[in-house]
Amino acid sequence: MAQKGKKFWIIAGVLLFIIYFFVAARPISHETVLTHAWLSSLDSNYPAVIEQTELNPLSLFPFTLGDHFGYVDDQGRFSINQVKKGDLSLSDTYWAEYGAESAAVEIRNPLNEPELTIEDPRGYPFFLDGKIFIIGREQNSLSCLDDSGGVLWHHDFAAPLTCIDAAAGLVLTGSLDGVAEVLNSEGKRIFLFEPGGSRLQVILGCALSRDGTRIGVISGIDDQRFLLLERFGDTKNGEYKVVYHEFLEDGFRRAVHISFIDQDRRIVFEREGGIGIYGISERSGVKVPLSGVVTAVDEEGEDGLLFVITSPSAAQKRLAAIRLPGKIIMEAPFKSGTAFLRRKGDRIYTGGGQTLASFVLEKK
Repeated sequence: MAQKGKKFWIIAGVLLFIIYFFVAARPISHETVLTHAWLSSLDSNYPAVIEQTELNPLSLFPFTLGDHFGYVDDQGRFSINQVKKGDLSLSDTYWAEYGAESAAVEIRNPLNEPELTIEDPRGYPFFLDGKIFIIGREQNSLSCLDDSGGVLWHHDFAAPLTCIDAAAGLVLTGSLDGVAEVLNSEGKRIFLFEPGGSRLQVILGCALSRDGTRIGVISGIDDQRFLLLERFGDTKNGEYKVVYHEFLEDGFRRAVHISFIDQDRRIVFEREGGIGIYGISERSGVKVPLSGVVTAVDEEGEDGLLFVITSPSAAQKRLAAIRLPGKIIMEAPFKSGTAFLRRKGDRIYTGGGQTLASFVLEKK
């Protein structure tokens, strides 16, 4: 046990030093500080803080870091901690590993218990909004399954999908031909949108608000745009209309992060040289300059704070705290080829190398 603990602290030491002394010991506002809670090593499966209580499935959340994945609870204890053997789909409720031509896919829950085996899936499992989806092998079809593996609905698309989101019983997709579509709970298309306005038409990122009333889209190459749409009329079948759009410098030729945060009051998206944050009620946005490629974004952004990890180089990462609507109030560099970030209420979970760490947001 002594040798195991020594190995853990060697692995964790650098990350602990950087994050604790440059983040946890430093106030990030006049009222809020980050307090170190625990540190856990993926290699040794040894948590730095252990409380003798049973694992609570509701406290488990998924992580991927380097070649490891699994589920950890709010005390730093793992229900699953293993090395990836193939492609992986992971969510709060389900996970599955699969290959390019899997004859069957086994879906498991966060306690590593089997939930369902899908025979001849003809595609790849994907989990959103507590539901099980299968994306076709050509990425141009989508099926929604029930708890027994039966197909609730199936929908074909004219081009390969490039992004997907789901909320409030709706599914939002974007595709390679520059089309965004909204499907209802029966898989029927209730809205189709082609942003246009670019030399190359493609949807690079899409997000659906929690109540399904708003859509965020990153579209096009030369020029690239951010668009916000809102639903008008019937609450279930009303049309979405563009209420804001903005051109985004040179843009990207890859998938782009975009998500609603702060209880759907804002939307955050990756843009050249940093991130954009758009306030929906204010009808205005800001650009927050950040160094490097955006690696992870806190998708809650509550209590007026947003956390982002960027990658200035392959072996360097930087954790930034942003006071909404868009002021950087703390940045902390750390050395790692990979990074993890998750927010659950007043807890921040982050990681690099082979180590996960937890911090508590405390108001003082």
